Amino acid sequence: MIALIKGLQLLLSLSILVVLHELGHYLAARYFKTRVEKFYLFMDVGFSLFKKKIGETEWGIGWLPLGGYVKISGMIDESMDTEQMAQPAQPWEFRSKPAWQRLIIMLGGIIVNLIVGFLIYSMVLLVWGEKVLPNEYAVNVDPRLEQYGLQSGDQILEYNGNEIATFQEIRRTAFFEKVMDVTVLRNGSKEIITLDKELGQILIDEGIRSPFSLMFPAVLDSIVPGSRAETAGLQQGDRIMAVDGKPTGFQTLTKRHLEEKLSSPVLLTIDRSGENVVIPTMTDTAGHLGFFFDLPVNYLHLFEEKEIKYGAGESIVSGFFLAWRTIKEYVISLRFLATKSGASQVGSLITFGSIFDGSWNWLVFWRNTAFLSLILAFMNLLPIPALDGGHVMFLIYEMISGKPAPDKVLEYAQVIGITFLLGLMVLALGNDFWRLFTGGFG
Repeated sequence: MIALIKGLQLLLSLSILVVLHELGHYLAARYFKTRVEKFYLFMDVGFSLFKKKIGETEWGIGWLPLGGYVKISGMIDESMDTEQMAQPAQPWEFRSKPAWQRLIIMLGGIIVNLIVGFLIYSMVLLVWGEKVLPNEYAVNVDPRLEQYGLQSGDQILEYNGNEIATFQEIRRTAFFEKVMDVTVLRNGSKEIITLDKELGQILIDEGIRSPFSLMFPAVLDSIVPGSRAETAGLQQGDRIMAVDGKPTGFQTLTKRHLEEKLSSPVLLTIDRSGENVVIPTMTDTAGHLGFFFDLPVNYLHLFEEKEIKYGAGESIVSGFFLAWRTIKEYVISLRFLATKSGASQVGSLITFGSIFDGSWNWLVFWRNTAFLSLILAFMNLLPIPALDGGHVMFLIYEMISGKPAPDKVLEYAQVIGITFLLGLMVLALGNDFWRLFTGGFG
């Protein structure tokens, strides 16, 4: 059910963005009196679910939910309509328009997606405001980061000497800045951990998606009947403070220490109603005793979020800067794709679907839609044939050289671009299926 809800949110989000993107092309084309033969949401390979001709344009919905398109007369695009291109150019065709008009038509979808992303972010800030968690808490550290010197229980204070203001920035900054030095507060003292490669690359190489998480008290919710925990006398409400004298107190630390003790005797230091109790017991072959921790949601009150409200003017300004920061950070993060481990993180629609909430959450939906709108704008601007950026590249060449690229060059480039994009889709799907089968989506 959760997968279905996430999938429906992704489908609705992308449908909105695709329609608006193609509408940008359509409106620009019509403004310059260029004929648009088709306007489709989804691909109509073989047949369409719905179609209706209004004026010169056929409006429809295809059956294959992969994007959408507008077919503009006199343009070499993914339809590869070379028969039309062999005919004499007509005044209403794309190829008959001045290069600057064709450039605006091709940029129309990208411009709309940029505006939509900015407007949605502004709307979200106006309606919901913003909640941030001050960076005042120790964190759980993914065990794979321990070899680099980080430890669970550290409070991450600075990256490269720059203070980290919020918990959300701890992870985000790790990916979007070249972090080589991490300052932590450990056992009351500051320590600087110098890395041999940037933190973001470590996270990519190790496949770590959630490097840092909040620490919740190791309070027992229930005891499994007949288990070692029941035999030892553990009770609901007990908080495990130490395992064999090693301070834990928190769920992840306690679980990790116990799982290091396979079929071993252990001494648990328990906080029971304010009194310390030492309980001897023995783990099973998996390092388990037979209890369940209290749900983390019961301890969210321990973490006080700061709520920021925005007026109409403030939301517009802040929405613009949020959109700009999102694009900038996304572009910076692409540097990891040049590495083998980075390429393995490329994801398809399954990855994009995973960013949505398991329940229908409008705040998360609109924030993700704004993010996807900006990413769609940037990706379409890439100078890859078959994308808007590929057409823009050839138009700029034409404007500089004073003559258009030959139709055959455009046709071959389109085929190469489509082949490249299909290959990228296969890679992304392969990565996602691998993560599904290996539990990489957590």
